[in-house]
Amino acid sequence: MKDKMKTYIGTKLVRSEPMTRAAYNDFRCWTLPADENGADDGYLVEYLDGGKPNTATHAGYVSWSPKAQHEAAYRETSGMSFGLAVEAMKKGFNAVRAGWNGKGMFVTLITPECYTLPNPNFVASPGFDGEPHLLPWIGMKTADNGFVPWLASQTDMLADDWAILP
Repeated sequence: MKDKMKTYIGTKLVRSEPMTRAAYNDFRCWTLPADENGADDGYLVEYLDGGKPNTATHAGYVSWSPKAQHEAAYRETSGMSFGLAVEAMKKGFNAVRAGWNGKGMFVTLITPECYTLPNPNFVASPGFDGEPHLLPWIGMKTADNGFVPWLASQTDMLADDWAILP
């Protein structure tokens, strides 16, 4: 069976707060099973990427995760790598670097559904036949309220001070 298994990496946005196993069972109005340690450290986790809510107090699906597994799988959304910021943008969030000094600046993913070509005739060149194939790109909201295409610098790509805007 193990030979047939593939390796996966996950990217998921969740909201979490520290909570023991016993506190989670109390929160859910469950009895702690006799073979479980209620003092186990962990997190109450709310999944933001869908899933039917299973409590009246949260909009997303809620579960409990042991501390070690949670901390191995998730990072706070401030202090992220560029790769995690890109994954967040793919899920519809805006991202910003703590090191940027302009107020209100952020980057976001622009998908073909969000824009149209200003002049579709500009692609009419020898050998071109058909409609242009629009591709996604990253745009930046600038400090002076402009919006421009953006390319990450080496410093941006290697930085660990990326955050998701609330």
